Amino acid sequence: MRVLGVDPGLTRCGLGVVDGAGGRTVRCVDVDVVRTPADAPVAERLLAVGAVVERWIERHRPDVVAIERVFSQHNVRTVMGTAQASGVVALLAARAGLPVAFHTPSEVKAAVTGEGRAGKQQVTTMVTRLLGLDETPRPADAADALALAICHCWRAPMLDRMAQAQARSAELARAHRARLAAAAKVAAGAKAAARAAEEAS
Repeated sequence: MRVLGVDPGLTRCGLGVVDGAGGRTVRCVDVDVVRTPADAPVAERLLAVGAVVERWIERHRPDVVAIERVFSQHNVRTVMGTAQASGVVALLAARAGLPVAFHTPSEVKAAVTGEGRAGKQQVTTMVTRLLGLDETPRPADAADALALAICHCWRAPMLDRMAQAQARSAELARAHRARLAAAAKVAAGAKAAARAAEEAS
């Protein structure tokens, strides 16, 4: 499985491509950060981020795009920019026919470090170690993008099993409701027949 991890943002948008070879084995394919000037119009900044993401999708051909879920922060302006960048990435992935997965920061931290409240330095250190990188990915947005991709590589099998279990459960529930409806119909028919027989006699 090849995953494009995206740590969305307007000033810095982290991109990381990771190959999952099954189990816990992961390999870094590419990593970078898209930067846009803070004084540029938002539309132009989103266009710049989108253009790079589109090129990465074409170049690396990922199987899925994993995006950090926008998390509540005190700085509303930062949240808005992150949400806008996230939406652009999700749109481009959908246009390319790719599934999109969202992971919360705590899910990513827990997957990579074993601790959902780990700091950025812990995440960066573990990403460097897990991928066997010679150099630490900088800035933190780059490491976060790789961490997102690693998280999805490891969580995807579990998520697939959960989805299959939910689908099976829904199928069983539909079949049960159908049986109940059929039994109720038969009972109603028998009751009507008994009433008709009673009236005839």
